[in-house]
Amino acid sequence: MKCALFLAEGFEDCEAMITVDMLRRGGVAIDTVSITEDTEVCSSHKVRMQADLAWPQFHEEDYEVLILPGGKLGTSNMEAFAPLIQALQKHWNEGRLTCAICAAPSILGHLGLLKGKRYTCFPAFEDPAFGGEYQMELAVRDGRLITGRGMGATIEFAREILKEIRPEALAKVEYGIQYEHSFRNAGKPQA
Repeated sequence: MKCALFLAEGFEDCEAMITVDMLRRGGVAIDTVSITEDTEVCSSHKVRMQADLAWPQFHEEDYEVLILPGGKLGTSNMEAFAPLIQALQKHWNEGRLTCAICAAPSILGHLGLLKGKRYTCFPAFEDPAFGGEYQMELAVRDGRLITGRGMGATIEFAREILKEIRPEALAKVEYGIQYEHSFRNAGKPQA
C-alpha cells in the first residue's frame, strides 16, 4: 500500500514528519509531495524540507492513501491549489483512504466529505456546516476517513493510519518509539 503526504508552504512540521516517520518505521511506502514545481517547502516554523516529489511527478492513481498535514497557512495553500482538490475528490470518490489532521480536515469539510462522518480537527476549524459529528478525540477513524485533532495528536493519528494499512507492524513501531501504552501492555514485539 502506497501513501502520499502533501507539503504546502506553512505545513505543520511535526504533523507531517512524525506521520512520515511512523509509517516508514512500519514499512509503509510513503512519498512526501510538494504542491508546487519545487521540491523544497518551508514549514510553519520556517524549517526547509525537501519533498520526495514535486507536484508534476505526482500521479493520484499510484496511491491508496492520501494524507493532509495541518498548519493554518499550509491548509489554506492546499485548499487553494485546485489540482490537489481535484485529486482528493477523485481519490475519495474511488473509495480510498483519506487522512487529515489539525486544520486540514476543514478542506474535506468544504468538499462535503465529512457529511455523516465522525471526525476531529483543531477545534477552531470545526464547523456544523460540514454535516459531520465532531469528536473531541485525538484521532478518529470512520470508514475510509482518518482525522487527527492537532500536533499533540500526531502519534495517535499515525497509529490509526498504521492500524488500518499495516496492523501487523504497529506493536513493533510502538516499541521502537517507546510508546508507553504499547510496551507496558503488550511487551516487546518479536523480532
